[in-house]
Amino acid sequence: MKDGFGREIDYLRISVTDKCNLRCRYCMPKQGVEVMPHEEVLTLEEIFRVVRIMESLGVKKVRFTGGEPLVRKNLVKLIGDVGGLAGIADIALTTNGVLLGEQLDALKKAGLKRANISLDTLDREVFAQITGYDGLERVLEAMDAALAAGLRVKINCVPCRELNDGGIEALAGLAREKNVDVRFIELMPIGCGKAFRGIASEELLARLEHTYGACERVENAVKSETAQYYAFAGFRGRIGFISPLSHRFCGDCNRVRLTVEGQLKLCLHYDNGLALKPLLRGGAGDDEIRERIVQAVREKPRAHSFSDRTAQEYEEKRKMVQIGG
Repeated sequence: MKDGFGREIDYLRISVTDKCNLRCRYCMPKQGVEVMPHEEVLTLEEIFRVVRIMESLGVKKVRFTGGEPLVRKNLVKLIGDVGGLAGIADIALTTNGVLLGEQLDALKKAGLKRANISLDTLDREVFAQITGYDGLERVLEAMDAALAAGLRVKINCVPCRELNDGGIEALAGLAREKNVDVRFIELMPIGCGKAFRGIASEELLARLEHTYGACERVENAVKSETAQYYAFAGFRGRIGFISPLSHRFCGDCNRVRLTVEGQLKLCLHYDNGLALKPLLRGGAGDDEIRERIVQAVREKPRAHSFSDRTAQEYEEKRKMVQIGG
């Protein structure tokens, strides 16, 4: 399945819930957000139907996100069902790690291969200030358990001047001690993220080289990889930078998103897309839904325009927790 610019779309990110058990300040207001009524949320059966249709269109990789995906009941069954589709080669999860340890065995048996754990600091007090929860040790234990279970683990950090600026070097040190990739993601100016100042990838790289010595750029094996990785001497893992603002990687974008209410979202920046829920609940057959998806994907934007003031009227207004990471 290709979009109008010839990009192969083979990666689907699915938000299974808009609920989260943390209150990360750049993602969600302290008081939380008004959660979607239960009847407006796609059922697991509806989500699986969409995945099955998109697998027939060439989707090979599925990532489950939220909110926090592990608060969704019976997610393990959905992962198992998706893993049973012949064309799905990779199933991944993005999680804050709080519930990962207790569900790890079941998730791996269901077919989970990789886990990205959101972690912005190794300082217990800063962690609590950012997330509203004193749970750093629980997350670190889940990371170690996932590694021991054979999952490929990546750490995702969003550097912010006001929140975790002082702990970036220490967090990067996880990749020296453990076989994990630590990735620094430029803050996206969406929702609560507009209230904070992100830190550019170039500055972070310079700081890490000052601390750990010179590094070597690693060529990505996959063209659509969003992170640029660097190898530091003596590190077991790599350091990565995801730089959607300073170094847009839209030209090789291979992904679309399915939101919790059934919107096939074509670009993180824009609020348009295909409303699948009316089709799923209105009697549309698989062939009709398949054709509507193909038509929508052809309209996928060439690139985001966060720096373009003229694009603001089309800009996504929801919080990241409501969109899916």
